[in-house]
Amino acid sequence: MRFAQTVLLSLLVASLPAIAQHSDDRHDDHSRSEWRQAPPSHGPREFRGEPQRFDPQRDFRDHDDHPNAPHVDGRIWVGHDTGREDSRFRVEHAWEHGRFEGGFGPRHNWRIEGGGPGRFWFSGFSFSVAPAEFGYCDGWRWDRDNVVIYEDPDHDGYYLAYNARLGTYVHVQYMGR
Repeated sequence: MRFAQTVLLSLLVASLPAIAQHSDDRHDDHSRSEWRQAPPSHGPREFRGEPQRFDPQRDFRDHDDHPNAPHVDGRIWVGHDTGREDSRFRVEHAWEHGRFEGGFGPRHNWRIEGGGPGRFWFSGFSFSVAPAEFGYCDGWRWDRDNVVIYEDPDHDGYYLAYNARLGTYVHVQYMGR
């Protein structure tokens, strides 16, 4: 009996680092995302109204526990309000590398396999974050976060990559297979 207890205790002690690591990841995910819900059922609608002028000092926190980055709050795409004329998202050759055909919306949840904001990939598809938005994805895990891709109705040549862990999004260009 004492031998079995010793073996069990040894196994428990040996597994503590793994349990602690898993616990830290879950705590980190929960603390950053407790305000958000599941990925949005659809992307933003075409912007109508008076566009907001881009302000690099803009604070995107619409609530105390929301991130200071473009994010989705229920059905509202916070930060997607600069309209079609936003020069940060103007490209000379829209769809230069073709169009992404892997699927849009929450039924297509993609796990990032590597890279960084300049170029990241999953399942053979590669994307690049709009340079003006590199700072909005500095908390992304480029080797394991899940993203959902949505069409951008206002900026030809761009899609929106929604980080399912953080509830934030950035404009991305499809770079091909």
